This record gives sequence, C-alpha cells and structure tokens, in this order.
Amino acid sequence: MPSVPPPNIRRTVLAHAAFALASCVLPARVKAQQSSANSNPDPRWHEQAVRMRMLAESWSDQPYGAVLVLNGTLTGEGPSRVVKDRDPNAHAERVAIRDAQRKLGRQGLDGSLLYSTSRPCSLCEAAAAKAGVSRMYFGPALTDAGRPHS
Repeated sequence: MPSVPPPNIRRTVLAHAAFALASCVLPARVKAQQSSANSNPDPRWHEQAVRMRMLAESWSDQPYGAVLVLNGTLTGEGPSRVVKDRDPNAHAERVAIRDAQRKLGRQGLDGSLLYSTSRPCSLCEAAAAKAGVSRMYFGPALTDAGRPHS
C-alpha cells in the first residue's frame, strides 16, 4: 500500500500548484480585460487620417496619413511629408506626433491615441512609445496595434 504524505506536505504541494496555475491563467485574463477595455476606437478619427492621406497624395507624396487624439480631441495631424520635405523621417505618424507636441508645448503625450491609415513602421512605433502614446489603431478595420513599443 502506497504511503500518503503528511498533511503539511500535501498543503505545501497544493499551494505551489495553485500558485503556478494562477501565475499562468491570471495574467492572460488581465491582459484580455485590458485589451477589451481599451478597444473602443472611434471611426471618425480614421476618417481624419484618411483625409491626411489624401492631402499627402495631393502633393504627390506617399499615401499615408495619421492623426493623434488626446481626451477625445484631435491634437495632431500628419500627412506623409517624406517626398514634399525630402525628409525620410517625415512619416505620417511622426508628423502627427510632432504636430501634437508643438501644439501642446510638451514632449509627453500620455493617454493619447494614434490613428493611422496603415500599420506604423518600427521607427514610428518607437517614436510613439517615446512620446507616451497609449494605443495605436490602423487601417479601415481599426485594427488595434496595442500600446507602442520602442
């Protein structure tokens, strides 16, 4: 007949198993809740980003546009200016970020949302992260790209 471990060892084993399970399951639940809580993009801001793209196209620039929104207010506008300004860094997203920083008189844009006509490149995402952008949405489906990373 197999021996049964003493109650204190069984409790310790069960506690470790519960902790291991919780550390795997709970972060996924929290992440899903945070994602759904922040996944309410506003289509009117994508429409404004499309207007920025059309502006860029009107001067024969690259077909990209972006806007930055803070507290429900359009704060930065960004048509691509790569060709127009002969500046390889003047992507629509970075133009929108710089515009918002200039208008607000500060570098930090904590709590803002970036809407783009296409998925921001890694350099634009890094600029958004550095500025404190909270979330990025792109394309007509308003795909949630999440919080930008540097």
